[in-house]
Amino acid sequence: MSKTTEVATTTQQAAVVAKPKDFFGRDDVKAKFTDLMGKKSQGFIASVLQCVAQNQLLAKADVNTIYQAAMMAATLDLPINNNLGFAYIIPYNEKYKDKDGRDAYKGVAQFQLGYKGFIQLAQRSGQFKTISATPIYNGQLKANNPLTGFEFDFSVVPDGEPVGYAAFFSLLNGFEKTLFMTRSELSNHGQRYSKTFKFGVWNNNFDAMALKTVTKLLLSKYAPLSIEMQKAVNSDQGIIHNAESGDVTYIDNSEEEINKENERFGLMVDDCKTVDELRKLEASISNDVQADLYNQQLNALS
Repeated sequence: MSKTTEVATTTQQAAVVAKPKDFFGRDDVKAKFTDLMGKKSQGFIASVLQCVAQNQLLAKADVNTIYQAAMMAATLDLPINNNLGFAYIIPYNEKYKDKDGRDAYKGVAQFQLGYKGFIQLAQRSGQFKTISATPIYNGQLKANNPLTGFEFDFSVVPDGEPVGYAAFFSLLNGFEKTLFMTRSELSNHGQRYSKTFKFGVWNNNFDAMALKTVTKLLLSKYAPLSIEMQKAVNSDQGIIHNAESGDVTYIDNSEEEINKENERFGLMVDDCKTVDELRKLEASISNDVQADLYNQQLNALS
């Protein structure tokens, strides 16, 4: 067994009963953060413990999941500080089966990146000339061309709540891209993919999560992703079991899983040759995409 594996195993075993302050005060745990962050490790651990102390649910969560989420942030060299908005550790109740086979819940910690974290990682790659994200207010969106992109007029004074959010980047090679999503689209996205939408960060700080979402989607769809950025995308909104190996469990609804469900539903819709056959699928519609596929086929058969 390697020294790294021994440390990981020891910390996991100790986390079963340890309180966060006691656990993060262990010499082997502090050594791990020092290896990753050097002199910054002491301040980083203090900020993690401060976040835990300020959140009663997080204080009751499995300490090892807090530790691994903090390790992921340290690996990415991003601070855990709710006021800074680079990365967060979020409490969540995970369902499991007890020894009698009944549903039970335990507190765990979820790792989440903020939009500033994605921007920071993009800047580090050395490929970006500019990257930013901003709320868009009524009257600022001037054009939405599916070929040439979006046009905004930021001379219009912001008034009221944002009507949407936009992210933009330009690369050193000249390529640039903008993504704009309405407030309604982002709300629907949050409800679809986040199980903590009604009581988590989406509820407490909608602007931050909206900016993070448009930035993450823009980068993951159109930007060159460094190894560090790939790790960030893969670990975002997950329970980190091992930050070094990238062992992650996703407690939120997976976009990939939903896309596969939509693909399967589309194939079933295409197989329907009559309206009566199609009607049998109506009860199984679970989202707007499937509803659109259903209505398109219904119009074609009618």
